[in-house]
Amino acid sequence: MAIEVLVKKTGGPEVMEISQSKLSENPEDNSVRIKHRAIGVNYIDTYHRDGTYPIQLPSVLGMEAVGEIIKKGDGVRGFSVGDRVGYASLPLGSYCDVRDYPSDKIVKIPDYISDVQAASILLKGMTVEYLFNRTYKLKAGEHFLFHAAAGGVGLLACQWSKAIGAKMIGTVSTKEKAVLAKNLGCDYVINYKEENVVEKLMDITNNKGVSVVYDGVGKDTFENSISSLQDRGLFVSFGQSSGMVNDVNLHKVFAPKNLFYTRPSLIVYNKKREDLEKSVESLFGLVKEKKIKTENIKEYKLEDVGTAHQELQNRKTVGSLVLIP
Repeated sequence: MAIEVLVKKTGGPEVMEISQSKLSENPEDNSVRIKHRAIGVNYIDTYHRDGTYPIQLPSVLGMEAVGEIIKKGDGVRGFSVGDRVGYASLPLGSYCDVRDYPSDKIVKIPDYISDVQAASILLKGMTVEYLFNRTYKLKAGEHFLFHAAAGGVGLLACQWSKAIGAKMIGTVSTKEKAVLAKNLGCDYVINYKEENVVEKLMDITNNKGVSVVYDGVGKDTFENSISSLQDRGLFVSFGQSSGMVNDVNLHKVFAPKNLFYTRPSLIVYNKKREDLEKSVESLFGLVKEKKIKTENIKEYKLEDVGTAHQELQNRKTVGSLVLIP
């Protein structure tokens, strides 16, 4: 029997319930059975839970986990029973202690990364990789704006930016988060509770603005994002932790400065196996070189998933959240 976090209807953290399900005797062809050791919690999980991103119900939540292969189906190549592996993609269902998962979407976890560390950075780290390398190729010395610099994705972005020599301007909500982001490589930190984001950014860039803004917050940061961009700048909207931006007049907002807009996702960017492998290779490479530290991880028991979601949405957390089955 598998222990899992099941959602039968959309709503707040209270709609998640601990349940059990029976697994088949063996995994399907080209799938592996993974005994989870650590499960990543990501903001997208709350969108699936509350209906922001509709999913078929009932459903087990979660897109990221790390564990050990305990069985494999026919046709699986390149992986063996006993391998430590991880994944950060669909199909949903990582909030459980054991599951079957497609072998073409898993990656091996190197010895220098623990289970908890891997589960804390796979989805978030590969998100930063595609944002910085493929959505827009950041250059050394280039200024850019990144909202929520002290979140799970943000702290990895701070370190990745430092590794490539780009100049990150990050927004945070507290002095403590500002110190943390700064210590991990964010060149300029703006506390949006105390400072005017656009005025501060223009002061930093000598009134030039930035060529790209990475915005995972949404409604609350939209205006600042648009105002911070220079002519022909790129607005990268990869999340909406504060809610969806409503009723945007495309001509009024984007035409005056000829701005570009994109709404990327890790699922599409890593759809091809070769892209997945290159992405995780870049991430693990920076970890091995100690240019990315896997710190600021908060662990919860699987049965305390409701508390994890509540604290995440109330912005009480710093860094990554991991469930331990």
